[in-house]
Amino acid sequence: MNAAKPSATIWYTMLRVGIFIGSLVFVGLLVQFGVLPKGLGHSNFIWVILLALVISAPLSFVLLRKQRDAMSAQLVNKVENAKAKLEANRSQEDGVVQ
Repeated sequence: MNAAKPSATIWYTMLRVGIFIGSLVFVGLLVQFGVLPKGLGHSNFIWVILLALVISAPLSFVLLRKQRDAMSAQLVNKVENAKAKLEANRSQEDGVVQ
């Protein structure tokens, strides 16, 4: 049985979510052990999520450059193929009308 390779977009998204979850756990542990403040009142959960987003964004930008480039190349190929098919369909329609 041959396992299908996931597309570059799915792979990039999975890695991006993984980095966010890792950041979320890391920030949650820092808040739990008192290294970071817990926030004001009941805002602890929102504080942890926002801080995890701020940490995971630059990490993803730096660490996932290769995957992002692969995803971009895959998307460019798909767009070029779609444009070629559209142009072929247009030329067929022009030939029928004339």
